[in-house]
Amino acid sequence: MEKIATICVYCGCGCGLFLHVEDGRIVGASPSPAHPVSRGRLCVKGWLAADFVHHPDRLKTPLVRKGGRMVRGSWDEVLSLTARRFKEIREESGPDALAVLTSAKGTNEENYLLAKLARAALKTNNVDHVARLCHAPSVAGLGFALGSGGMTNPIRSLLSSGAILVTGSNTTEQHPLVAAHILEAQSRGATLIVVDPRRTQMAQLADIHLAPRLGTDVSWTNGILNLIIDLGLVDEDFIIKRTEGFSALKDLVVQYTPVEVERITGIPSGDLEKAAVAFGEADRAAVVYAMGTTQHSCGTDNVLALANLVLATGNVGRDGTGIYPLRGHQNVQGACDMGALPSVYPGYQKVEDPAARERMEAAWGTDLPAEPGLTAVEMMEAAEEGRLKGVYISGENPMISYPDRDQVMRALSSLEFLAVADIFPTETTALADVVLPVASFAEKDGTFTSTERRVQRVRRAASPPGEARPEVEVAADLLRRLGVDADYASPEEVMAEISSVTPSYGGISYQRLGISGLSWPCPSRDHPGTEILHQGSFPIGRGRFSAVEQQELAEDLDYPLLLTTGRSLFHFHTGTMTRRTHLLDRERPKAAVDINPADAAALGVRSGTMVVVESATGSLEIEARLTEEVPVGTVYIPFHFAEAPANQLTARTLDPTSKIPGLKRTPVRIRRAE
Repeated sequence: MEKIATICVYCGCGCGLFLHVEDGRIVGASPSPAHPVSRGRLCVKGWLAADFVHHPDRLKTPLVRKGGRMVRGSWDEVLSLTARRFKEIREESGPDALAVLTSAKGTNEENYLLAKLARAALKTNNVDHVARLCHAPSVAGLGFALGSGGMTNPIRSLLSSGAILVTGSNTTEQHPLVAAHILEAQSRGATLIVVDPRRTQMAQLADIHLAPRLGTDVSWTNGILNLIIDLGLVDEDFIIKRTEGFSALKDLVVQYTPVEVERITGIPSGDLEKAAVAFGEADRAAVVYAMGTTQHSCGTDNVLALANLVLATGNVGRDGTGIYPLRGHQNVQGACDMGALPSVYPGYQKVEDPAARERMEAAWGTDLPAEPGLTAVEMMEAAEEGRLKGVYISGENPMISYPDRDQVMRALSSLEFLAVADIFPTETTALADVVLPVASFAEKDGTFTSTERRVQRVRRAASPPGEARPEVEVAADLLRRLGVDADYASPEEVMAEISSVTPSYGGISYQRLGISGLSWPCPSRDHPGTEILHQGSFPIGRGRFSAVEQQELAEDLDYPLLLTTGRSLFHFHTGTMTRRTHLLDRERPKAAVDINPADAAALGVRSGTMVVVESATGSLEIEARLTEEVPVGTVYIPFHFAEAPANQLTARTLDPTSKIPGLKRTPVRIRRAE
């Protein structure tokens, strides 16, 4: 068998693996012993990473809607139709009636070309991707506080930590190889502090577990910082030399006493004090967080509060320190880096900056729009209102992953033209006017950028099925049909262009990536890459403290329970790939709502009982599962299952800064199904 070195398709860990190929078919996967993250190990999804590739459901031919039915079409037909309809909409309604949603499962090269398609060809900054629903607050919050929205340190740096604070992350299930590093650090003596309303496996393994009420993250973070200040554990030298705004923050957090934090969050004051001492006394401390922190209507404030904690203790710029936002998809970081966001070009150059816009116009040979575009959730609102008329969606299933599913259905159904590129039929392709069959990660060349900013090679191990094509070819074809030069001979040529317009990728080339890749910023061909950010200075000069306060949490007596959502160990995102992987689907074949036994008794519900979960947005019928992993008053639903879509219930309440919806806290009520 031939062994092809590539990168796992699932979470943002960026694990290296080999795909085993026999007679043109992928027959298995195995870990790369030399890879710096996986180190010869994989999680259960990684071992089965390619099992879906040859599934009979794969999209193999272009499809076009005729007479209300999807029928087979040629590539020339569907691409010509797509280009023509986008031109017509642009001419009739203006460029901002169009939008592009790129994919965090696509390569850097594909995301770059799709963002170029939106800006250079369609003339709109209406381009976004799933980061809007996971780590937009990290881009905004860490960008403001530290000057960069990326993870500050490599994953292996956690092995040198003396204390690790994990919050909003079910790490053993969502990012298992990061969890392996954390637990190894704990075995070496690090204190593990886990903050999570649920008693997850990570919480059970913690030295200190804090279980706050949903939505009270700013309170307990400010409370820990207040205690660290009182105990004299701040790094005054670091604060004086490298930060600004500490005095205002110090004046604010004084009100977050242990007693007050206990009132707001439910965390016993003694436990809060233990966490503050453990974090503050550690010579090297780190903060790890994921979507349980960011997916709130105050998600940016949550991130800013965590940034305050690492700045005040001087835990930035050294091995074993730092802040670690764990990206959910394997290329969320890369898609952001490539400018698949409505306000920035590649490398986070702002579209409103005339100098940045002039550079990109010179590189792309055309004029570009100056105003930031719509975010992903705003696109759905604009479509429903008739302001958005044509959309290209790449590798995303908003019908399952976006909040308020009924509204998403109305929005996508009201479009004049919808093109969707994917590897499988989904609830979103079912609404499309054209469906473009594209290659999976195992059938194309390119790069992914992992959660630790590590740019790595993705290598083709098999041919795409039928007429499916790598999306880098599809995007380039559309660019040419819309009048933009896009004569790329290979993805490597696309990366050469990326390097020329993206300062942090200036030294990235396929020849340099090897088995371990390179971490950006890597500004020149002789630069070794940057594993630890902010060692001597911040890109913004001084690190910025932010005096963020706990927002008042509205209670709704009609919906007395709080719903939170998340992922299972055995499934990924909307289940498009993992639910077509037999061994994974066998382990978790259906959805269930987790209910505390005390709540279940009050409702007259047992495990296995069918219940109806209702919110102000919608309702769904689902099986109940009784567990003490969720506290009284909180229920939990994984969002992988189309037959019980959790986002039927979630609302579109947005964070005012990052525009992320508050997916992690939804008031609901439950009754027995009739």
